[in-house]
Amino acid sequence: MLKEFKEFAIKGNAVDLAVGIIIGAAFTAIVNSLVKDVIMPPIAALFSGVDFANMFVVFGDGSYETLAAATEAGAVTLNYGLFINAVTNFLLVSFVVFVMVKLLNKVRRPAEIASKDCSYCTREIPAAATRCPECTSELGA
Repeated sequence: MLKEFKEFAIKGNAVDLAVGIIIGAAFTAIVNSLVKDVIMPPIAALFSGVDFANMFVVFGDGSYETLAAATEAGAVTLNYGLFINAVTNFLLVSFVVFVMVKLLNKVRRPAEIASKDCSYCTREIPAAATRCPECTSELGA
C-alpha cells in the first residue's frame, strides 16, 4: 500500500496538479489585488457617495441606517447591494483574467513554422516535409 501511494504521489499528474493549485493561488492573489487596488478605486470615485453594501430591504417592522445595524437587531433583510457588489466583482475579475490570459498567450505564441510550396500541387506544407500531404508526391531532401 505504501509503495502504491509513493508511486501515486510522485507521478507527474499529482505533481502537476499540486503545481497548478499553487500557481492558481498566487495568480488569484494578483488578480484580486489588481481588481481591488487598481481598478476599483476609479470606479468608486465615479460612484462617489453610493454604498452598494448598505442597499437592502427590511422584511417586517423597523428602519435601519446600515446593514450592520439591521443584522445586529436580528432583522430579516434582502441584501441586493451585496449581490450587486458580488456581480460587479465577478465581472471585473473575469475581465482581468481574460485580458491577462490574452496577453500571456500573445507573449508565449510559438514561432511560426517555416513552410515551402509543393513543387507538384503548389500547396503550402511544412519545410521539413519530405512528402506532400495533399498530392502525396515525394519532395526529396
